[in-house]
Amino acid sequence: MLLKTYQLETLTCPGCVMKIEGAVKKIKGVTDVQVLFNASKVKVTFDESIENSNEIGETISKLGFEVLGEK
Repeated sequence: MLLKTYQLETLTCPGCVMKIEGAVKKIKGVTDVQVLFNASKVKVTFDESIENSNEIGETISKLGFEVLGEK
């Protein structure tokens, strides 16, 4: 398992949290998603043999959130 943290532009509402969590949890290989509203970060645990972290960032971007970086 691999843990990646994605820094996003400022999140403006709690609905954003549910929107991101719901979409990222649907990605095959993702085992856990935690959105830190006040820090505008998304922590994702996934099986790197199944999931590629680029798809996670792209999914977040497609929802309308700018991904500023990942660790």
